[in-house]
Amino acid sequence: MSFYENTIIAKQDLASKDLDNIKKKYNELINNSSGKVIKIEEWGLLSLTKRIKNYKKGFFIHYKFEGNNDTLDEIKKKMSVDGSILRHLTVKYKKLDIENEFFKSK
Repeated sequence: MSFYENTIIAKQDLASKDLDNIKKKYNELINNSSGKVIKIEEWGLLSLTKRIKNYKKGFFIHYKFEGNNDTLDEIKKKMSVDGSILRHLTVKYKKLDIENEFFKSK
């Protein structure tokens, strides 16, 4: 099992209930596909440098998890067809930093 970070950018016009559903959906997806979510961070509504599909802002949700190739395949498959997600990025790490939150509101 390897360590990963996955960042999701959701559409800016989603209700808070929809954002909670997205967060819960991908949390369950990772846990059910032989992975384990270590930490979930909500970075909130942030401005985008360039427009993505005519959106200037997006809600950022960041997952830190442990998983394997099956977990990554499931995530990629589900996120590619999810209409409420603008972009996503998954990065592999040797060791996760679970102490620091870089976008934590003060």
